Amino acid sequence: MKNLRDMTYEDMLSSVSALDEKPYRAEQIYGWTYNKAAASVDGMTDISKGLREKLKDWFCIAGIEPVERLESSDGTVKFLSRLEDGKKIESVIIPEGRRLTLCVSSQAGCAFACAFCRTGKAGLSRNLHLSELASQVIEAKRLAPGNKELTNIVLMGMGEPLANYGNVVKFLNILVDPKGFGFSHNRVTVSTCGVVPAIKKLAHDADVNLAVSLSATTDEVRDILMPINRKYPLALLMESLKAYPRTGKKRHITIEYVLIKGLNDSPADASRLIRLLSGIKCKVNIIPFNTFAESSFEPPADERLRGFHNALNDAGVTALIRTGKGIDIQAACGTLAGGRDIFE
Repeated sequence: MKNLRDMTYEDMLSSVSALDEKPYRAEQIYGWTYNKAAASVDGMTDISKGLREKLKDWFCIAGIEPVERLESSDGTVKFLSRLEDGKKIESVIIPEGRRLTLCVSSQAGCAFACAFCRTGKAGLSRNLHLSELASQVIEAKRLAPGNKELTNIVLMGMGEPLANYGNVVKFLNILVDPKGFGFSHNRVTVSTCGVVPAIKKLAHDADVNLAVSLSATTDEVRDILMPINRKYPLALLMESLKAYPRTGKKRHITIEYVLIKGLNDSPADASRLIRLLSGIKCKVNIIPFNTFAESSFEPPADERLRGFHNALNDAGVTALIRTGKGIDIQAACGTLAGGRDIFE
C-alpha cells in the first residue's frame, strides 16, 4: 500500500489515472495530504465516500510518531520523533520576533562527522523518506507554541540534506508549491556542509535559498573540522558558490561560520574569509560554538567574537551573530543527537 506522504503531485496524477479517475482528483488528494494535513483517507471530506473506499484499497497516510516535546526557557521547542523502524530524529521550532522557523532533519544521524556537530558522532543510520520529511512539518504545526503559524523552514537539523538529494528535492518543491505546503520560496533554506556536485544541481532543481557551512578559511583547518573538505576543498566549494545561478531569482546564499576558540577565530581568519567571499553575494551567520559533552571545543571569547564580526562588516560583508537558541534543551545548532542522553 502506498503512503500518500511519499508521493509527489505527479505520482498522484499517475496513480489516479491508473484508477481511471479524473485528473482533478489528484489535486484534491495532494491538497489534503500536505496543505490540509489529513491524517487518513477518510479525512478527505470533499471526496465521495465511494471514492474514499476505493482509495483506501491502494493508499494510506502514515507519518512519524511523536515521542517527546521539550520547551526551552527562550521559547524554542524541540520534539523527538520515532520512525517506522524505531530510529529517532529531532526537529526544532525556533521563535524569533514575528518569525517561527522549523528546523527539519533530513537523515537519522549523519555520515559527514563535522567536528563541531554532535549529530555525526554516532554516524549515519539512514536517509529519511519523503513522508518523514513532510511529517516533521505536519507535526510541528500541531506542536508549535501558542498554535502559531510556521513562517520559515530550514533544513539544518540532523543529517546532510544534499546526501539525501532525491527525497529532499521532492520535499523542497512540495514546501513551496501553493497547492502543497505553500511556503514562500524566500522562506525555505537548505543547508549543506559542501557537497559540491549537489550544489551545482540544486539551483536547477529547486527554487529555495542555500546555506553553506564553511567554518574555516584554510584547507588545513577545514580538513580537521569538516572531513568533506578532503574531497571538495575550499577552492572547489567557493567556485561552485560563485557559479550558483541567481539571475532573475530571489535566492540567497548564507555562509555559516561556527566560531571556535583558538582554532578559526583570529583576525587573520576574518581577513581570509573576506577574501574568500569576494565576488559572492551572500551574508555570513557567525555562530559561536555550542558546547556539548562529547567535544573539547570552546566558544570564542566575547572580544574575539565582536572583533571577527566587526572586521567582516567593516569590509562590507553583511555578518550577523547567531547565538544559540534552545541551549538548555540541547536544541542549538550542532547539538541534536536523536534523543541520546535526553529522553532515554
